[in-house]
Amino acid sequence: MIARSHLYVPGNAPDKLGKALGRGADALIVDLEDAVPPAGKDAAREAVAAWLGAVDPGPVQLWVRVNPGELREADVRAVATAPALTGLVLAKVEAPAELAEVDALLTALGAERVVVAPLLESAAAVLRAPQIAAGPRVVRLQVGEADLCADAGITPGADERELLWVRSQMVMVSAAAGIDPPVGPVSTDFRDLDALRASTLALARMGYAGRACIHPAQVAVVNEVFTPSEEEVAWARDVVTRFEESGAGVLLDSAGRMVDEAVVRRARRILARLR
Repeated sequence: MIARSHLYVPGNAPDKLGKALGRGADALIVDLEDAVPPAGKDAAREAVAAWLGAVDPGPVQLWVRVNPGELREADVRAVATAPALTGLVLAKVEAPAELAEVDALLTALGAERVVVAPLLESAAAVLRAPQIAAGPRVVRLQVGEADLCADAGITPGADERELLWVRSQMVMVSAAAGIDPPVGPVSTDFRDLDALRASTLALARMGYAGRACIHPAQVAVVNEVFTPSEEEVAWARDVVTRFEESGAGVLLDSAGRMVDEAVVRRARRILARLR
């Protein structure tokens, strides 16, 4: 099932790791990259590996964001075989060749079930998104908008319209590649939950099905937005039932609106999000 909320947890904060599974997020992204200072990388890697080896995540997906460059291999080796691990978030992916390297390493480690989510953080990476999305083990994309804005000289306004093209592009690329919808970007202002809700609703209309969170306070809002309402579920069930019972290519829903196969596909996507 596609996760609605993806909560970042610092890999060098044992107290936060210990509480993370109780925060209500559908997925955790344990961070070995930006949250950990250079001097603490080795200790954080060891701590996260030990935590993964002991934890029972239940229904929560556990991802680890690994470092780029020369630290990536050590990070992957430390966590890849942990039974609790869902997948790896690959920070600062620039080219498809990196995915082939990670795939080969995971195969050598016997970690066949581990999937990956490239994090695109530069203009070059965004423009290579179709090739990256087609890489081995890729199940979804994510954009690091802070790094991207710094790279491209973008200064987002309150309505974030400067980032609309990038966000829409990720949805289209993901759909074309047949992978899960992309994970929405983090909002660094974790105190303004009204702004978070408005922004997340806009992402949902664009085709996103989940969003990353940097603070536990954001999780409930994100979960709420990406949970289908009772009205949506009732409409979707009615449409699917009518379509399956009619055997027709085109029919009318309960409000007299035309329903064709494309509408039925949208209804089925809504039902697939039920938890």
